[in-house]
Amino acid sequence: MLAAPDYAVIGFYLCFMAAVGWFFRRFDEDSSEYFRGGGRMPWWMVGASNYISSFSVWTFTGAVGLAYERGLVVFVIFWSTAVAFVFTAGWAAARYRQTRVVTIMEIVRHRLGRGNEQVFTWVKLPLGVILAAIWLYSLAVFCAPAFGLGVRTTILLCGGVVLVMASLGGSWAVVAGGFVQSLVLLPVGLVIAVSAWLRVGGWSGLVAHLPTGYADPLARSAPGFGAWWLTAMLLDKFFQVNGVVDSGKYFYVRDGAEARRTAILMLVLTAVGPALWFIPAFVARAQGIDLRALFPQLAQPAEGAYVAVAHEFLPAGLMGLMITAILSTTLSSMDVGLNSNAGILVRSVYVRLFRPAASEREQVLAGRLSTLGFGAIVIVTALLYSTWTDVSLFSLMLNFQAMLATPVAVPLFWSIWVRRSPDWAAWASVLLGFSLGIAVGCVAHFGDPSHPWVAWTGVHSYAVTTLVDVLACSALFLGSRLLPQRLSAPRQTEVKEFFATVRRPVSPAEAGPLDAAGIRTTGRLCLLYAGFMALLVALPNGAAGRSKIFFCAIVVGTVGALLLRFAVRHRSTAAGGAVMPSPHGSISPP
Repeated sequence: MLAAPDYAVIGFYLCFMAAVGWFFRRFDEDSSEYFRGGGRMPWWMVGASNYISSFSVWTFTGAVGLAYERGLVVFVIFWSTAVAFVFTAGWAAARYRQTRVVTIMEIVRHRLGRGNEQVFTWVKLPLGVILAAIWLYSLAVFCAPAFGLGVRTTILLCGGVVLVMASLGGSWAVVAGGFVQSLVLLPVGLVIAVSAWLRVGGWSGLVAHLPTGYADPLARSAPGFGAWWLTAMLLDKFFQVNGVVDSGKYFYVRDGAEARRTAILMLVLTAVGPALWFIPAFVARAQGIDLRALFPQLAQPAEGAYVAVAHEFLPAGLMGLMITAILSTTLSSMDVGLNSNAGILVRSVYVRLFRPAASEREQVLAGRLSTLGFGAIVIVTALLYSTWTDVSLFSLMLNFQAMLATPVAVPLFWSIWVRRSPDWAAWASVLLGFSLGIAVGCVAHFGDPSHPWVAWTGVHSYAVTTLVDVLACSALFLGSRLLPQRLSAPRQTEVKEFFATVRRPVSPAEAGPLDAAGIRTTGRLCLLYAGFMALLVALPNGAAGRSKIFFCAIVVGTVGALLLRFAVRHRSTAAGGAVMPSPHGSISPP
């Protein structure tokens, strides 16, 4: 499906992303720099990068498959997330930044004690591996048809690239790499969506060829959807987006105000983005493209709809750019997950239990080795998923969220807002949620299918599991406030200090200046990538194809130039006209 120039583009991309890790290796002088960029990254870069990492290639496989089969119901998933970001922007984001921690498990330690820190550490680490493996498997499903390679070969290739990037460069490489690729994906996605929209004749042409019920946002005619599914989705996204587990992105910025701006940017992008990503799936359905004939190697051919439409409308070279940009959505997601897991393991296990006197240099080295180890486990797990041919990626992701992620998210969310609760309530809520999730799964899969309740549970397993977990975990954690408190005097003092800290804004002196060196390096990477994209204009694509490539190159290059200008102006302003020194060594003017 790919032409020779597309393979050249992909080869350049793999080298480029590995080089990103190498370029940013010198930014990791201590554990705070390695795991959160020192808390001095610009909010707009963090927001854009985390938006890309938030949906991964699953959006272009599992979610696209749902859009192809069921229509507008796919928007509910992303708009539910956007609704959750309203609370994040208004209240949660600033509070998480004001915890002044490096990893999420340090929040758990200060709020819920050292015992819960270890419990949630050993729960979070395998959950992070499972989620990253789902992303990697989704990536292989997406890329295998385009590459002409097997799913398992693609898993090994892409997994190796993300290991190099995440282990060498740390948080700056993760954020900068995701930011650059978001600049590529957005214009390429716009080209695909607009081309497909025009080909089908706009809204009237699209609606005329879509099946009945396709425009129902609740897909009430499809099994497993409807009002209960919507309710579960809203609750699931609220606790996931606003929970401690998903709060790490706000540690990267300087203060609470910038954390709010990060959340607002992600809200806007999440609300408008689906129009770009799912128009191609709707067009594929309207045109009656035979996906099973195009992708016989896929267990769920509908998951190849985006690739099929992109191949029809993108010229040689730009198809390769699209593949690499979507590659990056998953690699960025995996980078964030691996970096976060490594930070938790180093700061909450290695230092706390084995090496309390570990130097910053030793912690960075341990973080790199941990990243490599987690990456290897993720690759093996993704290879296991590749043998599950009867499970769709959409179902795999939702079932993971309902059974494993939600029971962790709910008590950790309440712990940030409810002060008077015993430490045991957190781990007990998780245990209860896991138990109920397993019970619902057993009823759905092993119960008597002739019983009406069992049959309904089997069809609505995601909704039932999510609602049961949210209600039960919330009731246990909040109800524990009615019991006599058993916190020791030191723990009461620690909890009191924790809530005092999260209410206290980060001062300008405490926040420090933006990291101009990181912004400048990211700008140079954008210009480098834009220059490579501009070379693709020379390919024999015709005027229309060349104009599409030139448009994408101009977008990336313009942002790169603005980043360089921003870095110079910021350094000059911060120093009163003099160049600010960088923690990464001296930096010459551009």
